[in-house]
Order: sequence, then C-alpha cells, then structure tokens
Amino acid sequence: MSEPAQATPSGEAGWRRANGTPSLPESHASIQVPAGAGFWRKLLAFSGPGYLVAVGYMDPGNWATDLAGGSRFGYTLLSVILLSNLMAILLQSLCLKLGIVTGRDLAQACRDHYSRPVTVGLWLLCEIAICACDLAEVIGTAIALNLLFHLPLVWGVILTAFDVLLVLWLAGRGFRWLESLVIALVLLIGACFGLEILFAQPAVRDVLGGFIPSPEIVRNPEMLYIAIGILGATVMPHNLYLHSSIVQTRKYEQSAGGKREAIKFATIDSTAALMFALFINAGILVVAAATFFTQGRHDVAEIQDAYQLLSPMLGVGMASVVFAVALLASGQNSTLTGTLAGQIVMEGFMNIRLRPWLRRLITRGLAVIPAAFVAAVYGESGTAKLLVFSQVVLSLQLPFAVVPLVLFTGQRSKMGEFANPPWVKLLAWATTAVIVALNVKLLLDFAGLTGGAGA
Repeated sequence: MSEPAQATPSGEAGWRRANGTPSLPESHASIQVPAGAGFWRKLLAFSGPGYLVAVGYMDPGNWATDLAGGSRFGYTLLSVILLSNLMAILLQSLCLKLGIVTGRDLAQACRDHYSRPVTVGLWLLCEIAICACDLAEVIGTAIALNLLFHLPLVWGVILTAFDVLLVLWLAGRGFRWLESLVIALVLLIGACFGLEILFAQPAVRDVLGGFIPSPEIVRNPEMLYIAIGILGATVMPHNLYLHSSIVQTRKYEQSAGGKREAIKFATIDSTAALMFALFINAGILVVAAATFFTQGRHDVAEIQDAYQLLSPMLGVGMASVVFAVALLASGQNSTLTGTLAGQIVMEGFMNIRLRPWLRRLITRGLAVIPAAFVAAVYGESGTAKLLVFSQVVLSLQLPFAVVPLVLFTGQRSKMGEFANPPWVKLLAWATTAVIVALNVKLLLDFAGLTGGAGA
C-alpha cells in the first residue's frame, strides 16, 4: 500500500522526498509570532486557526442531526456529542502537530507516503466528503435566507456562490482578516444559543444526565443512526486536512524548542475553540429536547419546522428569529472554511497548482451545483434527511483520514522526538477503532443484517 520511507537528501528522515511548496503558499508563515513576548501575547498570536476548524463542528449538518436527536430521544445523545468532541480535540491536536513538525499538511503527507493509486483514491474520497459537507452548509444557508427574507431556496443556494469573492477579498487583506470574521460569527452563534437556552429553560438534572452514556444508543438502530450522524457532523474529515495546513500560517522558530512552543499554543487555541463548539452542539440538542421532546413533538427534524414551532412553543416571539440568525451565521462560516479545505486537499493530494480564485471557484462550484439541483427538485421537503445523510457520508469517510493521521504522528521516523508517546498512541488508535466499529455497524444496518435503521 505504501512505498518504503527513506531519508531524503535534505535530511528529512521518514519521508520519500524533500518538502516542496508549502501548504496555502499565499498565507504560509504570514503571521509573525513575537519573539520574547509573554504568554498571553503569544497565545493571541497563535489564536485563530482553532476557530476556523471549530466552525466545521457547528455547521448546519450538526443542526439537522442534533435537532433530530433532541426531539426524538431527549437528552440521551448528549453523551455522543461529548464523546465526539473529545475525539475531535485529540485528533485536531495530532493534526496541528503534524503540520508544525513536518511542514506538511495531511494531504501532502499522504501524497508523500502512499503510492499514486492510493493517493488518488484518498483524494477522491475526501472530495466526496467535502461535497457532502458543502451540501449541508449551502442548504443550511439557503434555508436561513428563506426563513429570514423569504428568498427561494434555489436563489439562496446560488447566492452562497459569492462567498468565494469574500474569501478572496479577505485573504488578499491578510489571513487575520479571515480569522476575525470567522471568530465574530462564532461569537454571534454562541450568543444566539445562549439566548435560546434561557428561553427553553431545560431541567439541569436531565441535561447533566444526558452526558452519561447509555447502552440503548447501540441497541436502538434508529438512535445509532442519528448517533453516527452526530459523529460525522462533529469529527469532520476535511477539518483534519484544514487544521494541519492553517497552523502553518504562523511564523515561528523552526528549532525543536520553537516547534514545541508552537504546538503548545496551537493546542490551547484548538481545545478552547472546540469546547466552544461543544457548547453550541449541546445547546442545539438541549433546546430541541427541552422544547419539542418534553412536549411530545418527537417528529421535529427539519430546520424549517423548528423555526416555525420555537416561538409559539416557548412563548417568546424572537426565539425563531434568533434561531435563524444563528443558522445563517453558521452556514456562512462553514462555507468559508470549506472553500479553504477544498483548496488544501486539491493541492496537497494532487499537487495541482491553480490561481487562488480559480481553485476556490471550482471548490464552491462542486457544492453549489448539486445543492441547487437538490433545492430545485426537493424544495423544503426532504432537506432534513439530506442533511442527516450528508453527515453519515462524512462519518463513513472518517477512517480514511484518521488512520493516516494516527499512523504518521506515531512514527518516530517521520516525527522525530515529537512522535506520539505510548499513551497518546493508545488513545488515538482506540478512537480510530471506535470510529471504524460504528461505521461497520452502520453498514450492517443498511444491509439489513441487524435490523437496519434506514435512512
């Protein structure tokens, strides 16, 4: 499956070739980390990439699975959200370490390590996952525009194509501008769901009980289907490629000490951002459980239904509007980072170098065209099923990104002194085993061998 790794002329042990063009070359090492600065100044300099990654953990695909899980099963699946978030923290820490130590993003590392046919296969699988993710984000944005401004879904989908212009404009002004917009939208989403939780007034005891895992999750095929959708929506395959690239936008010392410091601050940034994502994801499910499940409305899975029912069921006129504003911010945020991920994957796996505007236009087109077709054919009906199914597709692609990541970061020949210690290897492979096992169970259910959950 792979060719033997040998030391290269440049002295990069464990890799077949010297590192070539850096990931995201137009933004690589563009943000200076102040030398000799104190802890907080350095943390501020490294803060940003974690939030670009975190937006993928609170995209409209999460909304669909969390709404379905909360309205149908109450608080039970909060434990799945927590487990998924802990997995995400671990895997994203491995991503940033790979990027900082080797100067390669995950896609570049795969291209270096694996044979050409395997590399092409991994690239195609990743592109499918990005299309599934973008489908959810574009449809989510279009739904928000429809709810707030009564814009037809098809026109809303087409309008999202123009986010390419926003990405190009911000990237031209500097990577910090893009990060600032993303962080502002993340804070807006958090504020909206803080209000929704206050409106819903969930029972604290029931919420805390939901974080305790229940064996029913595995025994109930329908619950397992939603649980795997939550896993797919939380641990995003393209985020693994994205994070290993954008941490390299910081200009830090290339010594062992400089890399160790960069890993420390980047890990703090990533963990803090993902804990914020945990609050958002749990908040969506808690609001759905407190509003719909407790009042016997177990059929609320579509975002449009949630919007229509929130205000009358909570008795708060602005509840539905706040919900839609958060959805719009979430969808727009996710399309921005998804566009970057598409560029990174195309360049990393295939070494295809195109002009930034053309790369991003292609990536956006791969999402907008199928999303416009879906919106035109299905309209509002069936969008929730499509959103949940897109997250299951992401979950099925996860092992093909996670296994190389865990493999590379655990090899001393590739990572040197930064290779994962035994306890991290154990946790990483255990996480991988859980992901693979859940996917096998899902496939068996689809095949009807264990009762089948159905889509």
